[in-house]
Amino acid sequence: MRRKINIRLIQTAALAIFATLLLTVAVCYHILRNQVLDDLKSYAGIVKYIVTEGFSEEEKEELEQNHIRVTLIASDGTVLSDTRANPDSMENHGDRPEVERAYAQGEGSIVRQSDTMGKSTYYYAMRLNDGQVLRVAKDADSIYRIMELAVPYILVFVTVLFGICCVLSYYLSEGLIRPIRLIAQDVDNIGRTEAYEELKPYIEAIKSQHEDVLQNARMRQEFTANVSHELKTPLAAISGYSELIENGMASSETETKRFAKEIHTNANRLLTLINDVIRLSELDNGEGEEPLELVNLKEIAQTCVNMLQINAEKHHVSTCFEGENVVIMATRQMAEEVLYNLCDNAIRYNREGGTVLVTVKDRLDKAVLTVKDTGIGIPKEHQDRVFERFYRVDKGRSKSTGGTGLGLAIVKHILLRLEAEITLESEPGEGTEITVTFPAVRGAQFR
Repeated sequence: MRRKINIRLIQTAALAIFATLLLTVAVCYHILRNQVLDDLKSYAGIVKYIVTEGFSEEEKEELEQNHIRVTLIASDGTVLSDTRANPDSMENHGDRPEVERAYAQGEGSIVRQSDTMGKSTYYYAMRLNDGQVLRVAKDADSIYRIMELAVPYILVFVTVLFGICCVLSYYLSEGLIRPIRLIAQDVDNIGRTEAYEELKPYIEAIKSQHEDVLQNARMRQEFTANVSHELKTPLAAISGYSELIENGMASSETETKRFAKEIHTNANRLLTLINDVIRLSELDNGEGEEPLELVNLKEIAQTCVNMLQINAEKHHVSTCFEGENVVIMATRQMAEEVLYNLCDNAIRYNREGGTVLVTVKDRLDKAVLTVKDTGIGIPKEHQDRVFERFYRVDKGRSKSTGGTGLGLAIVKHILLRLEAEITLESEPGEGTEITVTFPAVRGAQFR
């Protein structure tokens, strides 16, 4: 980046130098031209008093030394006298532009270029009182000749100036890039780095992204450690019970069945954990996501409650459903996962003889799903963290009931995808109420 800025600055400097030189030459030539014509006008004012008497040889020599030529032209264009040539051999000058203007306007001027001599001849013509025209001419170097003579000096000047510009552009580009380089070298302290006012929004964005990356890295590291720990427990149990059976430690059929049941329970827990980890990974990476479609939330909720009825009975918990038809944008799998995890938690962490009430309501442009239980409740200090992966309020109870600690994390990911909101209200010993608010689709046909 610094190299590009440096090149652009040098290009800009070169263009500025070139344009300045051209403008300077043009201005100087314009000043020179006006100055020569003004001098000729002054000469003409002096010469007109003596031209009628003719010029002596000394006067002609002095005019020649000053590169001045004087010509007297009659009213019909005939050359009457000239300080450089014989008037008799000169052609009629009545059609010369400067002479024509003098006849018509009282004075006229023009500059003629000589391509072969590299000279410019400046002419000034003045009409006298008797109708004759006095013309004064002076030879001077043309603009091309001036530029040719000035080329060596210009080259030296341009070289020095260009060198200075290169050095300045290097330090300028270095100064421009320095804050950015400091940011790149010390991303961890990016907020403390001096920077331009215009860079502050980008610094804040980079800082936020950097913090997100670090947070995600820590979360992944913690997640990996938690997965390893969670897998270790059921695997150790399976390995231990199977080893007991292998070594003949199950002395009776009753013990064999008990060990087999423990192996089966831990294998199911292991399978559930693996499935939840795979699902979370899919949600994180956005893999396997089907396009959203219209689904009837009431139908899915009722199906889920019916499906979990047997599980609820095992825990001595009763379930109840109340609902209104309302359509949301989701996939059937996502809606089922949200309902299953919320209802499964409400059953799993309920008390014996407790109830789970699932309601679906249509509230204008919102679809409101509520899962309310009469379970053990969640203390205030834990309520903000229950949606974290592997976070458990009561770790012993969670493992004994077969929970993986990933259900609510899956719910949170899915609801983010569906642009839905979730709130939790709970009191220890009085139960928990979780409310999910989906954007409803108005005027849709129920499926």
